[in-house]
Amino acid sequence: MFETAELRQRISRAAFDAIAENLRDELLALQTQLRAADFPVLLLFAGVDGAGKSEAVNLLNEWLDPRWIVTHAYEDPSREERERPEFWRYWQDLPAKGQIGLYLSGWYSRAILDRVYRQTDQAQFDAKLDQIRNFERTLADDGALILKFWMHLGRADQKRRLKSLGEDPKQSWRVGKSDWRNWKRYDKFITAAERAIRRTDDGRSRWTLVEGLDARFRSLLVLTTLRDALVRHLALSATRREAAKILQDEIAKVRANELRLIHRRRGALEKSAGQDDQTLPAAQTILGSLDLALAVDDASYQLKWRAAREELAKTAHEARNKGVTSVLVFEGWDAAGKGGAIRHITASIDARSWQVVPIGPPSDEERAHHYLWRFWRRLPRDGRMLIFDRSWYGRVLVERVESFAEPAEWQRAYSEINDFEQQMTQHGILLLKFWLHISAEEQYRRFKQREANAHKQWKLTDEDWRNRAKWAEYQSAVHDMVEKTSTQNAPWTLVEGNDKNFARLKILGTLTEQLRKKLARPQS
Repeated sequence: MFETAELRQRISRAAFDAIAENLRDELLALQTQLRAADFPVLLLFAGVDGAGKSEAVNLLNEWLDPRWIVTHAYEDPSREERERPEFWRYWQDLPAKGQIGLYLSGWYSRAILDRVYRQTDQAQFDAKLDQIRNFERTLADDGALILKFWMHLGRADQKRRLKSLGEDPKQSWRVGKSDWRNWKRYDKFITAAERAIRRTDDGRSRWTLVEGLDARFRSLLVLTTLRDALVRHLALSATRREAAKILQDEIAKVRANELRLIHRRRGALEKSAGQDDQTLPAAQTILGSLDLALAVDDASYQLKWRAAREELAKTAHEARNKGVTSVLVFEGWDAAGKGGAIRHITASIDARSWQVVPIGPPSDEERAHHYLWRFWRRLPRDGRMLIFDRSWYGRVLVERVESFAEPAEWQRAYSEINDFEQQMTQHGILLLKFWLHISAEEQYRRFKQREANAHKQWKLTDEDWRNRAKWAEYQSAVHDMVEKTSTQNAPWTLVEGNDKNFARLKILGTLTEQLRKKLARPQS
């Protein structure tokens, strides 16, 4: 593979200056267009030491407007970073839409170093590369432009470059013992790099091999590759944006009409939305297997509830002391009791140990990133408990049913979510996912109670009634969600919620039981 980069190509200063005069203007104009675009740009620089990675990054910051560029160079992870899944720091550093991210020693560096120094075997290396490929595919599928440059030098050329830099008083700081140690393993680096490039090169995140001997040739190849890719991607983005605008306008019209009907024909709409259960479609879903008649009488509940809370408090305290991290996800029907269940958990645990994150519509900053970005960045440190009141499953529930996401977006979200959750559990996080299920008749009863209670009326909105009218569509979406994302390491717990006493005890008991099992396993 690398023989294509061993051409020792050079370009004269005069030729470089002639090309550069217009090239910089083109790139600045494209960067201006990019600022209004709906995608970010990620440029990753990998390669052999001394091949010009940092020089390329410096040149891009010089030629372009650095206000819209974020540059990241990674060293060994900090303690805060080690307490999260490996890719947490890369998700943290993703550029927003309209910006350019430059990455030195990015997500390939550790994988290749570990393989060269035999800290991983071939199977582990391939698994790491597959994880990288999934990460890049997730971003590319969301529209990101990803360009990857392997800056290359032959073994003899690299030796001369390192020696030259080391002998230059102004440049000697660039060369350290680790560079020479890596050079001695040149062949192993090239073998690992070739496998990495072949396994992670596809149409959505291509590698470009850059022969790094001549600085001017190297610079022009990087700059023209970026220019040409921006031209193509901006054109594709404009087409996609125009189509999305038409679709969003149609969706907005439909929702506005539905809300007007709610105001005009509230009583009739309630009935058609399922006031009488017999009017609801009898969909065959996994939720149909739940026994909603399960209940706990008030007298028994009080005794069991106190014992459950005491046991949870003791177990959660031990988990905090031993550094066990947990993430809890609560999803369910409107008025199913998510808020009450969360309150019973948090009331049982030291307030310094937990945080509740309510998920609503994304902010402007969150919309400027991939939909998983706002969840990745929230992942807790060791020993903490994070509770999501609604979550990333909005992509395959409300966004699917309400057409906020296109079919291709929510259909691929299942695998994106599974990968996200796998990275959490592989890191050692206890991930618990609860779906609180109630019947349509019970939901209607709770809606009417809220309507009659002055302190709870704020909880009931026109949107709740409108969503209720789509009970069958949501039921089908929940079935697919559970079927496709209930994995061995992150299964769904389906909670029979018609009786709040039973539901709360089941949730408290499940959490305590899973914390105990986690504590009984050896901690990595």
